[in-house]
Amino acid sequence: MAGGFDLASRVRSIGRGFAVTAAAGATVGAAVTGYGLWEKNQFVLREETLPILPAGFGPIRVLHLSDIHFVPGQHRKAEWLASLAELRPDLVVNTGDNLSHAKSVQPLLDSLHPLMEFPGVFVPGSNDYFAPMLKNPVSYFRGPSSHTKEPARLDWPRLRAGFGMGGWVDLTNRCQSLVIKGLRVDFSGVDDPHLGLERYAGWPRGTKGQDSRAHLRVAVIHAPYQRVLDRFTEDGADLLLAGHTHGGQICVPGYGALVANCDLPTWRAKGLHDWESNGRTTPVNVSGGIGTSRFAPVRIACRPEAVMLTLTARS
Repeated sequence: MAGGFDLASRVRSIGRGFAVTAAAGATVGAAVTGYGLWEKNQFVLREETLPILPAGFGPIRVLHLSDIHFVPGQHRKAEWLASLAELRPDLVVNTGDNLSHAKSVQPLLDSLHPLMEFPGVFVPGSNDYFAPMLKNPVSYFRGPSSHTKEPARLDWPRLRAGFGMGGWVDLTNRCQSLVIKGLRVDFSGVDDPHLGLERYAGWPRGTKGQDSRAHLRVAVIHAPYQRVLDRFTEDGADLLLAGHTHGGQICVPGYGALVANCDLPTWRAKGLHDWESNGRTTPVNVSGGIGTSRFAPVRIACRPEAVMLTLTARS
């Protein structure tokens, strides 16, 4: 229509605009996904120092592993895990979610075998018992994840036996002491709080009284729910170690995690922080984790990590 409003042309113009926007969105989405696929293999070692040992002891180097979520064929991850033995830690602490596939047990044990030269302790996570399931990512914004149907079971007994034969101590609702570089370290661990399986075993005998200053009490947890952190803090833990959150896994640069998959505040989803409960304060290290669910194999602004904690004497 000369000199007037051409509806057909306007509709075609709007259509072209939508097409351009959709194409741009698809390009951005593909770029973000490609970056996330790349970042999930950019393994890093986070290093922290904590002055929590009794006078005259230390340093003690603790390698904290969590959320490996191993899948057969992850050769780069396997090589990196094996290479961590070159750090020669005094202690290895594994806070669960080692598996992400029914055929993962043996290749995971092969990868961790060099680290079993060193003393270690472990607790399981839900993805040691059950295979991950495909979920709508939006569901994580509604609260901690849950299953609407029975998931496939994984061979946790075989994995637990493999760790045990390698010399690592099972802390599933158990407590036990080890001597590390001349210091008695008292451990207390729980089964996965994300599944509501935690049961408290207290501390090994002999940790109370005047000689308690010559001990170090370490709590080992998979999912850092506040009720569990409170319980161990109030019960005299000197250090809390946990995983589960993946550090948020998909984070916003300059802001951080959007979800923690538990009731932990998102700003605590990764890193070393003080936890306060009923007048007591205990440092808690939440690992950002090493892997991802095989159904969401990306990380953004949250590189996979192991953590080396160097424990030194109190000043």
